[in-house]
Amino acid sequence: METVNRWLRQVCAAVRPEPRRAPLSRRAVGVDVVLAVLLTVVALVVAARYPGDGPASFGKSEFSAPDVPRPPVPPGPRFVPEEPSSPPWPLIVLSALPLAVRRRYPLAAFAVLMTAVLGIGDDASWINVLTCVIAAYSAVMHSRHRTVATAAMVFAAVLAGFAFRETEPILPGWSSPAVVLLIAGVVAGLVRYWRRRLSADRERLAQLERDQEEATRRAVEEERARIAAELHDVVTHNVSVMVIQAGAARKVMDVAPERSKAALLAVEAGGRAAMAELRHVMGLLAAPDLDQPDALEPQPGLARLDALIVRVRAAGTPVGVAVSLPPDPLPPGIDLTAYRVVQEALTNTIKHAPGAEASVTIGYAEEVLQIEITDTGAVRDAAPAEGNGRGLIGLRERLAVYGGELTAGPTLAGGYRVKALLPWRSA
Repeated sequence: METVNRWLRQVCAAVRPEPRRAPLSRRAVGVDVVLAVLLTVVALVVAARYPGDGPASFGKSEFSAPDVPRPPVPPGPRFVPEEPSSPPWPLIVLSALPLAVRRRYPLAAFAVLMTAVLGIGDDASWINVLTCVIAAYSAVMHSRHRTVATAAMVFAAVLAGFAFRETEPILPGWSSPAVVLLIAGVVAGLVRYWRRRLSADRERLAQLERDQEEATRRAVEEERARIAAELHDVVTHNVSVMVIQAGAARKVMDVAPERSKAALLAVEAGGRAAMAELRHVMGLLAAPDLDQPDALEPQPGLARLDALIVRVRAAGTPVGVAVSLPPDPLPPGIDLTAYRVVQEALTNTIKHAPGAEASVTIGYAEEVLQIEITDTGAVRDAAPAEGNGRGLIGLRERLAVYGGELTAGPTLAGGYRVKALLPWRSA
């Protein structure tokens, strides 16, 4: 049953018409009309001046049988053979004029023209054979129903072979109407196949160009997203620390100048750190030689974690740290990602949990780096800042690049926990 269904699907696919093509241009329509009118005029002239066989022998041959001695003619009235009569004029017209629509309605034009030529019969001439060849070529070449056109051409060749079985062609036997129609159909099929292959190659080339443009566009978008994530991490953390330090300096400026001075020094240090990291990001964008390893050196890793903790503590957030790293050096991308996880979590603590205490724990188990940052939650009467969650989204995207996972949410004690699992050896 499956074989029958597959065979039926193949048959349906073979007889299914091809998609409609673009409308013919005026020039193509004009050429077809001029060709049809010209061949119609020639056919009419040939039928009028050479009734019967035409200027070249195509009908029954006078020399098809060997000469036989004629018996003596008896006395009396002689029989005078009638002059060959020309075929009906409508059939002559229909044997060429349908070529005017040979590309718009190829099958219909071939059917009408072939019917007219078969109706002419033995009185057909070389011009009729020529129009049949053109119509057969056009049917196979331009019809949307390729299988039907091929079958119709073969059927017409059989009919032509039967209808003109007693005629002698202009050229040797291989040029009989049936053979000529078959040759025309085969040539049309080969040309059509070549054109389809050429069109498929062009379409494949165009698709490759579109895919390349799409890949380039995606690469640009991904690069923009990466740059936006880097800028977010750099600016958000340092600016948050600077804002808190500046506010603390403003509050104690009159009563404790020394504490105000320390806060302003922390603001200055945060600004310098932000500028350094921003210069590094801008350097990645303006690197003249991307082949140089130094040009693509990643931003700070866990080696600079102490400086980050110092800035957070200076912003008024106590932080406990417990770090246990693998014996082998971390890959640069993993190192940068781990640093950004800690930086983003502590920044969120500063912004959304004023007065909270934080703890950072970094360890490893087999091939997975475990990072956990928790805080105790905002103290009473503190006004946490609002956020849009862009930082955590960026962290998930960073971790997903290396097959890592990020979980974040409140704790039972009222604080907040950020936990990341990051494979480091396979990276």
